[in-house]
Amino acid sequence: MARRKRNWQPNAYYHVVMRGNNRQNIFAADEDMYHLMRCIAHAAEIYRFAIPAFCIMTNHFHLLIRSEDDLSKIMQQINRRYSDYYAKRYYHVGRIYQRRYFAKAVDTPQALLAVSRYIHRNPIETIVPMVSQLADYPFSSFSFYKTRPEQLPSYVDTSSLLRCLPPSFEKTQAAYAAYCEMDLEEITSLEEYLQNNAYE
Repeated sequence: MARRKRNWQPNAYYHVVMRGNNRQNIFAADEDMYHLMRCIAHAAEIYRFAIPAFCIMTNHFHLLIRSEDDLSKIMQQINRRYSDYYAKRYYHVGRIYQRRYFAKAVDTPQALLAVSRYIHRNPIETIVPMVSQLADYPFSSFSFYKTRPEQLPSYVDTSSLLRCLPPSFEKTQAAYAAYCEMDLEEITSLEEYLQNNAYE
């Protein structure tokens, strides 16, 4: 039975998730995560896309991606290149991914903020946080907003999400980083305070 064709629209944003088979780890070492980043960079030399947010965890990775070229071809390029590397490095036979990638359209500014914040907060939302500060995690795009703007990979877009920030935030990378670091309760309280005091 043929696979159902995905409903992809050019230049729309999608939240993409790729998981290891049976939720097993597919990134056993830092070098593996760095290699996935190299796979993404290599795909960016072939296809046209931009990623405002990504995060690589031990058994899955997240992308918030907008592409001019077919998303399925981009993901096929990334996943095949990484799985070939994994098979060679770990003498692995068989598939490493659970299934085809999950992709859901993200179509409002509020949703873009929520999804990107969720992606960036992955390392501290685990049962045992992987880092104490988001900027300390080297395998996500958060540090390019917070501490490493000069090291921006070609495929990372740190400008699009700034336009989505609520009126209470400046449209800067530092403001976006602060937004991600805040608890939801803090964001809600700030918005309510500014609304209640808007005409004072």
